[in-house]
Parts: sequence; C-alpha cells; structure tokens
Amino acid sequence: MLLAVLYCLLWSFQTSAGHFPRACVSSKNLMEKECCPPWSGDRSPCGQLSGRGSCQNILLSNAPLGPQFPFTGVDDRESWPSVFYNRTCQCSGNFMGFNCGNCKFGFWGPNCTERRLLVRRNIFDLSAPEKDKFFAYLTLAKHTISSDYVIPIGTYGQMKNGSTPMFNDINIYDLFVWMHYYVSMDALLGGSEIWRDIDFAHEAPAFLPWHRLFLLRWEQEIQKLTGDENFTIPYWDWRDAEKCDICTDEYVGGQHPTNPNLLSPASFFSSWQIVCSRLEEYNSHQSLCNGTPEGPLRRNPGNHDKSRTPRLPSSADVEFCLSLTQYESGSMDKAANFSFRNTLEGFASPLTGIADASQSSMHNALHIYMNGTMSQVQGSANDPIFLLHHAFVDSIFEQWLRRHRPLQEVYPEANAPIGHNRESYMVPFIPLYRNGDFFISSKDLGYDYSYLQDSDPDSFQDYIKSYLEQASRIWSWLLGAAMVGAVLTALLAGLVSLLCRHKRKQLPEEKQPLLMEKEDYHSLYQSHL
Repeated sequence: MLLAVLYCLLWSFQTSAGHFPRACVSSKNLMEKECCPPWSGDRSPCGQLSGRGSCQNILLSNAPLGPQFPFTGVDDRESWPSVFYNRTCQCSGNFMGFNCGNCKFGFWGPNCTERRLLVRRNIFDLSAPEKDKFFAYLTLAKHTISSDYVIPIGTYGQMKNGSTPMFNDINIYDLFVWMHYYVSMDALLGGSEIWRDIDFAHEAPAFLPWHRLFLLRWEQEIQKLTGDENFTIPYWDWRDAEKCDICTDEYVGGQHPTNPNLLSPASFFSSWQIVCSRLEEYNSHQSLCNGTPEGPLRRNPGNHDKSRTPRLPSSADVEFCLSLTQYESGSMDKAANFSFRNTLEGFASPLTGIADASQSSMHNALHIYMNGTMSQVQGSANDPIFLLHHAFVDSIFEQWLRRHRPLQEVYPEANAPIGHNRESYMVPFIPLYRNGDFFISSKDLGYDYSYLQDSDPDSFQDYIKSYLEQASRIWSWLLGAAMVGAVLTALLAGLVSLLCRHKRKQLPEEKQPLLMEKEDYHSLYQSHL
C-alpha cells in the first residue's frame, strides 16, 4: 500500500535523460552532424549567452587501438559519436549536460558552485519507508516516458545517413537498459555477418569507469524525476553470501511458487516486462533493439552451472583483488593476468590473478548465479539487482583507488580494445565523457559509500601529510645530524670507559667489584657496535 501511495505521489514528476537527445534527432541535425540544443534558461545554444558553454567541434583521440576489432568504418560506435555528430556542446566550469543545463557530478545549486557529498548505503541498512521509496522510484522510472531522450531503432546507414531518422520513445528505466545493450551488442557487418569480439564497456579497461558513469547518470535521472536531490543507489554487499539474500518479496522478489524461473506474484517486479534481450534475433535481422516488451523478468538464483561458478565471491577474494597493484596488463582484455580490472570483472582467478576462460568469478559470478535475465550481458540491466550489484562492484573499485592512489596516467592511453583508451568517449553517452575522467575517487564525483567512511584512512593520511612533506625536505640534514651524533656518542663512551678503568686501578684489590657495573656493560656493548 505504501509503495502504491508513493508511486501515485511521484507520478506528477515528468523528466528524463539518457542517450540521443530528442532535440538532436531531426534530419537536419543528423545530416549537419550537430547537437547543440538551447538551454531553457536563456534560449541560446548550450547556454552560451549565460556563459554555460558553446557549440564546438569534437576532438577525437587518434591513439592506436588493440587488435581485437580488425575493421574500420563498419560500426556506428566507432570513434564515438562521430558517425552521428561532430559538433556538440562543450560546457564551461562546473556545468554539464547535452545543453549545459546540469551541474557536474558533485556540484549543486543554480550556478553549480555548491559542493556536496552523497552517501550510498547498504540496502539492508535502509528503513522500511526508505526501501519502499526506492522501489517506488524504480517503478516510476519504468512508467515514465523520457521527455529528453529517444533511442535509435536503425543504424545510421539504415537511416540513409540521417535523411530518414529512425527513433522511438522509451521509458527512463528501459532507456538505461537499452544503453547497456547498445554498448555491448555485436557489430553488424551486413548481410548475416556479425562480429562478437567487441564490447565498449566490458572485457577491457573501461569496464569500471563506464559502469561508474552509468550509475551516476541513472542516479541523476532519478533525482530529477522525483525531485529527491539526495537520492542514491543502495548497494548489496554479497561477500561471503551463501544465497541471494535480497531475493525475497520484501526486497527484489522471491521465486514463483510453481515456476522457479519467474518472480513471486507478491513481488513488486513480477509484472515488469523486459527489453533488449533477444540478441540473436536482432543479429539475424541486422537490426537494433527497439524497446518492445519481450516478456517477464526471469531469475532462478543458485540453479546455474556450478562447474563454471562454484560459489559466490568471498571476502578473501575481494581482498586478493585489492592487493593487485596493476590496474591493467598485457593484452588489456579478458586474457589479462594479474590485472585488478580483469580479476574483479571475473575473467581471472581471485586466488591467483591468472586469466581462466573456464571460470566466471567475482562480478561475473553474480550474473551467472542469478540464472536468468541477469545472466545475459546485453539484457542484464533489466533486473533491478543489476543496480545493487554494480554499486558494490564500484565500491571495490573505489577501495582500490584509495589504497593504491594511481595517477590518471595509469589508465591505458593507447592499444586497448576499441573504445577503451583513456581519451576515448564512452558509448553511447551524450553529453560526452572520456574513460579517464572517471578513473578518480568517488569523492571527487560527489559520492561515497557508507562502509568505506568507517574505515577511510584519508583523514589520518591528510593529517600527517604536511609533516611527511616537511620531513622529506629536511631528510638529508636529519641523516647527517644522526651520523654526527653517533660518532660523538662513540667517542664519549670510549672516554668514559678509559676513565673508569683508570679509577678501578687505583682501588685496593679487595675493594674491586666482583661484577661489572651497568655502565661498563653498556660501554662494552657500544664498543662492539
């Protein structure tokens, strides 16, 4: 009942966000390759009259790519977003958005000058009203058509190079499902030919930054949709879990009593319809997912292939991942060894760090374990567990960043698989974001995790940082002073020893001590040193 009331109250909010801006999909925009919509505040393109931004040419990285995708000019996602646009809004200062109408992550206020830090919490720490509000927000997003964004239902070639636009409306929740499908879909090569070894958000360096941005944009959209400026995605801490403890009707849905592959009728999500799950059908028709409903959510946790995923990840697995010092290595794909990214993603063993194609661990293990909609990459974001799971994966990424404090240059600049270089723009986001822009602490992006706040060493390190810097500047002086002190101590000890021996010779034999005095023992120890 409470969920229904919240849902009705929230229905009055009608905003959105996501992929192709509705204002940029006319034949004129597509043929001129320009996406610089006006900002509502002053009606000028990109809010230029208010100093928010301006319409500029897109500068693409020319860094070399890895060998995994041996084609050029066959996929709309290559050199994103140049197939569709070569001019977009470039925002100034702390402004952001396809028309520079929003604030950068971590900033707030009418002029985007106020800093703020939101906290993502464990879903089990939410009160009953907070939990119900979260699920009501999800349902509202599922039933609200995006007013700002649409999805393409054909390739640029099928649109006759933009002269015949092909776009559909979509609700806000499914907009993000579609984005996850589009970034990971196979390359359509024409006829019946496809290329499977391509993914702009998985199996390579951008896996963690891309999903970090995905969650931030999703979070931002819910904040706009509901007016709840403090909304954050909760996380599910699955370390050492023996079963799916959020798979109950109180949370994301229990099992159906007669069909274990479906959700319980009492679940809030049992009536949801999924989209973008029929990849082979799209491939055979050389078409894109058009957002049409394709059936109910499916989930049968624990009844998966246990030879491939024998268990859920443990605390020890997570700690091993965090101990790996290299973010990326070797071929920078799913064959990479001793790579933090590849081990956390689940293509390398969390016991050895060696890539193992026969096993799915860590992040991948949760997807396999759910044994349903979550287990197929392209359609996995249909299941609300996806958000809770990836929020926790992002928290592990954040732990690694805080522990190892890498420079941005640690993220590969070149030779990564297509779309994964540091300066590559992330598919399919508009406005544009680079992979390397999200290889930074979550605090710089305006959010933190509740369980990391309790154990964050930053405060202690910041406290002693100035003292360490001062010590480094006078280190040579301190070392010299220590050496002089050692020499003086040795000389003084030798002098005292000589005086004591001279004094001892002057005593009558019967008055000589039977044992060495403490000072004598100490001077003997010093002379040996």
